[in-house]
Amino acid sequence: HVQLVESGGASVQAGGSLRLTCITSGSSVSRKALAWIRQSPGKERDVIASVDTGGVRTLYADSVEDRFTISKDNVKNTLYLQMNSLKPEDSAMYFCAADTPVAWRCRGTYTYWGQGTQVTVS
Repeated sequence: HVQLVESGGASVQAGGSLRLTCITSGSSVSRKALAWIRQSPGKERDVIASVDTGGVRTLYADSVEDRFTISKDNVKNTLYLQMNSLKPEDSAMYFCAADTPVAWRCRGTYTYWGQGTQVTVS
């Protein structure tokens, strides 16, 4: 079983930065690809960043590439999302998610989700 707990969401001004954290646990989590997914009211869920099991290979949505960085600390079992140059359109609930090792290669569905953390940019 995989457990994911996000934190770090806040209200910030446009142009600011935030770092989201996801603490992962469970016997199989080290063998899972991880991702950050966001959803805002009236919009579909969007996989904005994903990383492979080793924390080396990443994939980003065009909307966040060059502004956001996903990283994984396998010692601390923690996933991060560094968000810079935030825009109002980045406002959303951000979820940490996990799935099979190959899931990072495409922005598809994920099986395991955290409870989410809210980011508001004004």
